[in-house]
Formats: sequence, C-alpha cells, structure tokens
Amino acid sequence: MNQSKKRWLATCSAPSLLAISIAAATSPVIAEDALLEEVITIGTRVEGRSATDSSAPIDIVTGDQFVNQGDGDLNNLLRNVVPSYNVNAKPIADAASIVRPANLRGLPPDSTLVLVNGKRRHRAAVISFLGSGVSDGAQGPDISAIPAIALKQVEVLRDGAAAQYGSDAIAGVINFQLKDAAEGGAVEVKHATTAEGDGDQSTIAANFGLPLTDSGFVNVSMEYRQQDSTSRSVQRDDAAQLIEDGNTYVANPAQVWGQPEVNDDTKFFINSAIELSDSAELYAFGNYASRATDGGFYFRNPESRPGVYAIEGDPLIGDLDASNGIYDCIGMSHAEAQSSDECFSYTEMFPGGFTPRFGGELEDYSAVFGVRGEIGDGIGYDISASTGHNEVDFIIYNTVNATLGPDSPTKFNPGGYVQNETNFNIDLTKSTELSGMPLHMAAGFEWREEEFEVKIGDTASWVVGDLAEQGFLIGSNGFSGFGPEVVGTFDRDNIGLYTDFELELTDNLRLGSAVRWEDFSDFGDTSNYKFSAHYTINELIALRSTLSTGFRAPTPGQSNITNVTTAYTNGELANRGTIPPTNPIAMVKGGAQLQPEESRSFTIGTILSAGDWDITLDYFQIAVTDRITQSANQELTDEERDQLVADGISGADSLEYFRFYTNDFDTKTRGVDLVATYPLGDATDFNLAMNWTETEITDYSPETMDEMRIRQLEEGLPEVRGNASITHSAETWRGLIRLNYYGSYWEAHLDDYSLPIDAGDEWTVDIEAAYDFNESMTLIAGAENVFNNYPDKNPWSGVAGAQYPETAPMGFNGALYYMRAQYEF
Repeated sequence: MNQSKKRWLATCSAPSLLAISIAAATSPVIAEDALLEEVITIGTRVEGRSATDSSAPIDIVTGDQFVNQGDGDLNNLLRNVVPSYNVNAKPIADAASIVRPANLRGLPPDSTLVLVNGKRRHRAAVISFLGSGVSDGAQGPDISAIPAIALKQVEVLRDGAAAQYGSDAIAGVINFQLKDAAEGGAVEVKHATTAEGDGDQSTIAANFGLPLTDSGFVNVSMEYRQQDSTSRSVQRDDAAQLIEDGNTYVANPAQVWGQPEVNDDTKFFINSAIELSDSAELYAFGNYASRATDGGFYFRNPESRPGVYAIEGDPLIGDLDASNGIYDCIGMSHAEAQSSDECFSYTEMFPGGFTPRFGGELEDYSAVFGVRGEIGDGIGYDISASTGHNEVDFIIYNTVNATLGPDSPTKFNPGGYVQNETNFNIDLTKSTELSGMPLHMAAGFEWREEEFEVKIGDTASWVVGDLAEQGFLIGSNGFSGFGPEVVGTFDRDNIGLYTDFELELTDNLRLGSAVRWEDFSDFGDTSNYKFSAHYTINELIALRSTLSTGFRAPTPGQSNITNVTTAYTNGELANRGTIPPTNPIAMVKGGAQLQPEESRSFTIGTILSAGDWDITLDYFQIAVTDRITQSANQELTDEERDQLVADGISGADSLEYFRFYTNDFDTKTRGVDLVATYPLGDATDFNLAMNWTETEITDYSPETMDEMRIRQLEEGLPEVRGNASITHSAETWRGLIRLNYYGSYWEAHLDDYSLPIDAGDEWTVDIEAAYDFNESMTLIAGAENVFNNYPDKNPWSGVAGAQYPETAPMGFNGALYYMRAQYEF
C-alpha cells in the first residue's frame, strides 16, 4: 500500500472529529429564482447570512454586472467591478501572456483561493516566470476559462480564510456561483473594437436551463470568442538605426507591444442537481475550455544578438565543414559568409533580424460530483469528489535553434505543462443550542492530490547541434525546449481536517472560530486558526472583526520546474534560467526545500445604515512570512554553467543568470476598503467602491532579493483603486455610467532597474445603454474608457518599442467600443 493511501485510511479511522456536525443547513435542493443577491455562501457555513451580516468583508457581484461590459476576458470584467482586484496586460511575458496573473489585495494570484459553487478550482499549468515582480513565479488558477454568461453571482471574500478552506486563501477567496435555473435562457452576440480600429473581439454566448425530471435542473452555458491583436508600438532605436544604415529587411515596427491574438476561445459549463429524496440531492457540474494564444517576443538584432549573429562583439560565422577544423570562417563578415559554401551566417535566413512569435494551446476541464442533504438529528452533510485538468502546449516560431545552422527549422513545439488535481471532501453541519444560545457547528475532511507534469519538446527545440562548440546558442531561441533530462511528473498529496463554530451570544453579538490541520507529503503538517466577531450596536451601526493565521503550500511545479527564457537584464537581452531550489547550484546560492508561506491577518470594520445609505468600511492587515518567490538574478560562473549543461538543461550554455524558488522574505500588506450604495430614485442607484492597499517588505536576504524586486513588490501596483457608478432603469431602456480611478505606480520597464517608470494616476469613464424592443430582444451599446485615455508615455520607448508602460493597471489599448444583442427566452 502506498504512503498516501495509508495516510488517507488513517485519517478516515478518526471518527471523533468528523462526527462533529457543522454550522449550517446545506444548500437548498433546487435553488430558488427568488434567492436574494445579498445572500452569501462563503466566509460562513451558516445558511442565509447576508454580506452585511458577515464578520468579514465580502463583495457580491451579480452575473449581470459581468455581462454588461465590453471585454470578453473574465479577469478584466472582475477588475472593472472589484477595486482590490488587479490584472494588467502581458504583451511579452512568456507563458504569463497565456494565463495572465491577477492580484487580490496586493498579493500574488496563488494567494487567492478560487471556488466554483463552493468547491476548490484547480490551478493552471502555467507558471508566471515574468510576473512584473508581484506575480513572479506564481501559479494560480485560470479564471478566464469561465464564461461570464454562466455566472449567477460572484462572492469576493476579502479576508484570510485558510483555517476555513485550506491552502492559498491568504489574500481571500473568490467563489463563482453558476446559474441554476431549470428553464429559460439567453443568447448573446457581441462585437467590440478599439478606437484605433484593432483588437476586435467577437463573442457569441448562450445559456439555457432544462428540467431534470420533476425535481432537478440542468443549466448549460457556452461561449465562443475571437480576439485580434493590438499594437501600441514605436520603432526601436536599434531597428531604426539599421534601417537608416540601409538594411531594408527590418520590419517596422521590429517588435510589437500589444495584447496577443486569441483564437477559438471556447468555453462550456454545465451545472445540475436532482432530488434523491425529501432530504437529499445529487449534484454535478463541470467545464471544458480551450483556446490558442499568439503573442510577441523580443527583436533579435542582426548585428549584435549574441549566440546567433555575434560573439563577443564580432560577427558569429559558423563553419559547416568540421572535418578540416572549425576556424576557417573566423574573421569573416556576414556578407562574406553568405558567398561561401563552407561558412554560414544567420543573415542568410533572417537578413533583417527576427522577432520570435510565442504562444500556446490551452485545454482546461473539470468535473465535480456530490451528494448533500440531511440525516437524523438535523445533521447536514455534503460529500463530493472532483477532478481538474489544465494543460498548455507551447509553440514558438519565426526563430531558430542556432546550433543547427541552415538545417534549423523556424517553428518549434518546445513542450508543455500539465496540472492535474483530485479532491475528495466530506463536510458535516448541525445547528443546536448552548445554554439557550444558538450554536452552529462544522467539521470536515479533505484529501487532495496535485500533479505537475513537464512534457518533452520536439527534438529540434532542445537538441545540441554541430555549431554548439562554435558559440551558437542551443535550443529554440527565446524559449528553449524541454529536453529528456528535465521532463517528468511531480506530485504531492495532503489531507486536512477542520472544525468551525459560530455562537450567537445575544441577538446583537455573534462569535466565530475555526481550526484547520493539514498534512502534506512533501513538507509536513501545518495548523491554522481563525476568530471572528460581529456586533450590532443599533439599527444604524454594526462592527465586525476577524483574526486569523494562514498558509500557502508551494506547488509541485514551483518545487521542481526548470525553464530557460529571454529577458532584459542590465539593459541587455539575456537568457535567464529557473532551476529547482534543491539543485546543487541553487543550494550554493541559498536554495533549499520549499516550505509553506505563513500569514497572520486581521480585519476590523463597520457597517453603517444611515437613511438610504448603506456603507461598509474595513481595515485589513496581512503579514506574510517566508514568502515563496523567485530569487533575484544570480550570476553564473563558467563552472556552474558547464555543470547545468552536463545536467542536460537545454539552453544552459547561453545562461548568464538564473533564479530559483525560495522562502526568502517577509511582507506586511495593509489597506482600507470602502463600499457605499445609495438609491437616487425608484429606478436609479449610486454605487461607490474604493480600495487602498500598501505593501512593505519587512525582512529579506540581500543575497537573493535586490532593490528592483523590492520596489516592484512595494510600488508595482497602484495603492489606490476605485470606481463610482450610476445605473438607471426605465420601462424599455436602461443606462450605466462608471468612473474608474487608478492610482500611480512604479515600473521597472522590461524588468530592468536601469529603466524606471514613475507613472501617474489615471481616470477612465465607461458607459452603456440598452433598449428593450420587447420582452425578449434587447440591443446594447457601450464603451469602456470612452474618452480614449492612455497611461503616461514610456520614457524608454526606444529601447524595445513599447509606447506605454506594460504594467499599466488600466491597460494600454485605449477605448473599447462595443455592441451587443441579447435574446431571452
């Protein structure tokens, strides 16, 4: 019997904890259409709580708030309505341009737990090696695989909740609730374009509900989307000089900065449930998604790119006839080499240089099955099993494996990543009394297995060609393929037990507590707790507060990944590697077996109901120790480089720097959230949401953390974000206007500390109007950033051609205008 099965059986034999019944009755067998939007399902296990009853701050976003926008990426839609949620464009960021990292409350994407219908969603296979500092090395879930039309509502718990839900819930929890109607539906067609006339997005989506016998439902959602690329580029200085010098083969622009092209973006979700009896139901939901992404990379200068066109400042000319030595071509110019049968220059293939194109094909699917209901003595139960799969197969073209010379292909499949997760959960519930006071109790068990796989690339993407010993770079240039020595499957399993209590001491005072213990097969166990309180002073004001500890476990991918990519360092384009922290070379620089991050957090807030005003104001602080991230760049010696080559790491011969994952620094993140609503009339509402978040590095190791990373972490995201909106609904039409504010931020352009950008704050305005032709047909028109505002210009645009800061929180595409037609039935 393997170790994981032994641990699973040992836990199942401990009935004393699992026998404790928990806090709330289970979800209703068939969801009611009349369910109030304010009712929450996260942050508490007591049924029927509202957001204002919660002891922790929770944002509730209705499905309509997502659909009534122009963009088609759920990450952008969530950013527009939740100020503490930040995501920016990733025009040239390796795999991060395929699954963009997002940040809740200033922390990386894998510090936020994502749920669908209250069940943990699997993380993406993509690891963000280029994450603008804040998200460097993060591996979070792929939210963009969820179609907006499938959503009934979204709950954003802005509070540490690891004691309740387990790993990753340091920054908070986002729960996507799927539609559950048993009848009716809608079909939508949308087209959007930018003010520049590029970046077209075309989307068709549908949702419909069907009865499943007389006591169940099946609700299906589908979406198909195409997205064109944009360009907000200027010609690079070096490319402009080449053209001025007479090179007519250089493209203009030589390098494109803009959103990538997305093709065949297909999303499918199904949600279903059926009554088994008066006290039990069977439920199931799942998804399938796929898309292909095609983006840009950095320009390779035909006069100076090391390892392809140049070596130590001189032309790099390959001798194709090794039988008579390899020195016959030394000293030749590129032009001379082109006239020789024995000597080779890459100007023969790419006389104007080349800019690789990089992308990938993503596939994502999941399935959740469960049964829930109530057994004797009012004990509620929910037993579920789930599986999730995310896979990315990379592609790079318009590039070469320089060591293959004229035999090099120009298109490669460098391999891929696969993330698989399996979960099994038992949750129990019971409400009782303690000395006449209502007591809600909870307990549960979880078993989870994570598996990360590195898939081998095609041979040409990693093979060592004949020109390697002459100074040419090994592997597909820009993103080297995964060779036999670095591929493999890495897994980890864990078990968890939790208890959860809420006691209503009086009609005005409620106290809560939660304790969770988890044991991981790779690093051991961890225990966490949470305390909460909600006190109603009077009808006008209530107070709430939480105090908790949390953790985030390192992923198997972070612990074992090897990768070579191209990035700017000290003003020059250089190959940079990521190696496992337990690699002997990493251990010389301070690498070690990764341990979980640990957090301590608290919130304190007030809820005001003054007349028609509803206002919540919450302060939070999150202290995280032993944060997991990629180290700063470590310079390689010749001996270390040779050792990595001997270890079979493709492209290691060209590495100048490397990074590794490490538990290396501590941070303190604090902030304030303000949410206010006010009815301006019977059909008009005003909504305001503001967030201030500040992060401070409190401890770090100078050997692995540099000043650039510190500034990226502390200043890379705007400290202040907010939006204010007015909505109006009449008999046949409705309208929306939303004012968005993005605070100032700092960017190390191209991840290079010598290229700083101090970008100022910005305002944008969104508008939308809809007209109902009848009860079924509606036509909608709108604009995001209607006045076509752009972020501050990039003062270093000539270096690589980016006209605007790449990390601009508002994006850099300008206005997006859209039309949408909706038919409901």
